[in-house]
Amino acid sequence: MKILTSMLLLLVALPAFAQQKSDPQVNRGRYVVKIGGCNDCHTAGYAPSGGKVPEAQWLMGDSLGWNGPWGTTYATNLRLYMQDLTEEQWVKKAKTLQARPPMPWFNVQAMSAGDLRAMYRYIRSLGSAGKPAPAYLPPDKTPPEPAVRFPAPPK
Repeated sequence: MKILTSMLLLLVALPAFAQQKSDPQVNRGRYVVKIGGCNDCHTAGYAPSGGKVPEAQWLMGDSLGWNGPWGTTYATNLRLYMQDLTEEQWVKKAKTLQARPPMPWFNVQAMSAGDLRAMYRYIRSLGSAGKPAPAYLPPDKTPPEPAVRFPAPPK
């Protein structure tokens, strides 16, 4: 009976113990993702709801198209994207990232390696979820709705 009671107490205490031992890099990554605006595009409904999307739904990409002279882009499902990369591959890729608008790739390049590693750990901690975002459409293809349309830049 004592063994059973001890086992039950251990099982009840494990989640609290695990929380106390959580990786501080994961917490830092959550912060970087939040203040970096990643959810604004990579989480469906995040910006219009004022950030009121459950964390379990964060960073799964969006079917909202961003259309302009470059064609139509869609925010990537980062949870799927990160599953195929090691931490080192992500840091290297992020430091040389170039993407079509409206992705602010130059901001990602400017992040410290520490911030990029923290982002990676946080996104990986969320687990693989969702489905891939729609594929890029070239400028001569009309995107399905919904799509945000950007005018051509001034000449």
